[in-house]
Amino acid sequence: MKIIHFADLHLGVENYGHINPETGLSSRLEDYLKALDQVIDYALENEVDLVLFCGDAYKTREPSQTHQREFAKRIKRLSMGGIPLFLLIGNHDLPNALGRATAIEIFDTLSVPDVYIGNRPGLYRVRTRGGEIQIAALPWVRRSALLSKEDTRNLSFNQINERLQMALNGIIKELASQVDKAIPSILAAHVWVLNARTGSEKSMSIGQEHMLLLGSIANPSFDYVALGHIHKSQVLNENPPVIYSGSLERLDFGDEQDEKGFYMVNIVDEAGQRKATYKFQAIAARRFFTLSLDLLPQDSDPTATMLQKIEANRDKISDAVVRLEISIPSVISNRFRDNEIRNQLKDAYYLTIAKDIKRESRLRLGKEALKGVTPLDALKAYLGSKYPSERAKTLLEYGEKLINDES
Repeated sequence: MKIIHFADLHLGVENYGHINPETGLSSRLEDYLKALDQVIDYALENEVDLVLFCGDAYKTREPSQTHQREFAKRIKRLSMGGIPLFLLIGNHDLPNALGRATAIEIFDTLSVPDVYIGNRPGLYRVRTRGGEIQIAALPWVRRSALLSKEDTRNLSFNQINERLQMALNGIIKELASQVDKAIPSILAAHVWVLNARTGSEKSMSIGQEHMLLLGSIANPSFDYVALGHIHKSQVLNENPPVIYSGSLERLDFGDEQDEKGFYMVNIVDEAGQRKATYKFQAIAARRFFTLSLDLLPQDSDPTATMLQKIEANRDKISDAVVRLEISIPSVISNRFRDNEIRNQLKDAYYLTIAKDIKRESRLRLGKEALKGVTPLDALKAYLGSKYPSERAKTLLEYGEKLINDES
């Protein structure tokens, strides 16, 4: 049985982009849709048995009609291709009040063929070309759905988290007890596992979040544990495999070094024993690149120095979201020509420049320090702290001449 596991699409994140005049859409929305298209194309071309999405389809709980339309187009392609899709509800998918529907539930309401919605904890049976499979769903659960106000009265956040862990552990154990061991089973959960390496999700966290211990979800009753919520892809456990697929696109510079994609999972039967194998499938996501440079006070042409560094990194800059970080002493800041720098970065997809102008502290000599210091020595110390070496040398020569003439 061949299964695609991906998560954290976050349609609607449109920072570092611009409006495409041909489509009227944000260029970053188009990036996210291209990433999703790569998953759909792979599923159709390789005739996978199931596509499993582990939460956070949209950036916000109330996505725009455009975002919903574009997401639905991709869902339709899978449905028409006869590939079942399981959509788990993440924390960004939840409405702001109980009783309200999520934007994902429309597919269930319209009875779109082969689309399953995991909006509450439960065990779902899904028919695929490769046979039947069980999905134990653990969507993001509101604290109020697990604990009453009375349960949390006068408790600290850590104490509340412990109670939430106990409640979620109980749900997982109950789901595991319901598993039919004769057919494959997957735990699909949108949760934060303690000690998982984090990425860009830190900038999107909503308040304080509860965490689960790895031992709580690495339940041997499941052949594979598919996780969503953390944006950095990572394998937390081998038996059974417990894996975060990570976000499908780079959201910000917190994802700069991360490869983006999805996991291709195979559940096979070897000598009467089921085993899940997996492989990370990278996709072409928008690159992010940070270029840093600390300029020196004695640099006579800081612009040329910066241009040389840009040229040396041309292949990384082209078509990437670029962050230029420049540290420049105030004594040479007026020699830095911003327009030339921006002109040389025209092939970047998006450019942001952060310039830190370092202002040198004034040289102050106490009365004791001045004892035995000649006027020429004092002038030399002052000029050395304010100007590049060649300039300071020239000024010192003039100063020395004036001091000698005065003498």
